[in-house]
Amino acid sequence: MDQDTKPRSVLFVCTMNAVRSPMAAGLLRHLKGRALYVESAGVQADALDPLAVQVMAELGIMLDAHQPKSFDEFRNQEFDLVVALSKEAELYARAQSSAARIEYWATADPTQEEGSLEQRKAAYRAVRDGLKRRIAAQFA
Repeated sequence: MDQDTKPRSVLFVCTMNAVRSPMAAGLLRHLKGRALYVESAGVQADALDPLAVQVMAELGIMLDAHQPKSFDEFRNQEFDLVVALSKEAELYARAQSSAARIEYWATADPTQEEGSLEQRKAAYRAVRDGLKRRIAAQFA
């Protein structure tokens, strides 16, 4: 992103605002502080996933106060950039958003991982670390 196209406001959107979009918003806030306005939403809002809270806390990023929100809560708010983290969120954002730019970052849903607690946490960490790399590269 060059200087002229850097967003001042970013909305991360996933399906439920329970895992991927809160992780991404937490990571970007951690990286940029108050330099950007950052929010997260889901096509629908569901309860925050406790494994997402745990793996983010490993990086010192606390999500436990996060209140899941639906995309509709931001319908009248303009964002420079909307980043969709699920295909469903991308389709919804393209139909409902007036954002200057909408990007789709295909991001696995770690809630679909089966196995032991450690195997499931590894899936959440993989999503977290992938988002962290992408955010660092795009918003450096």
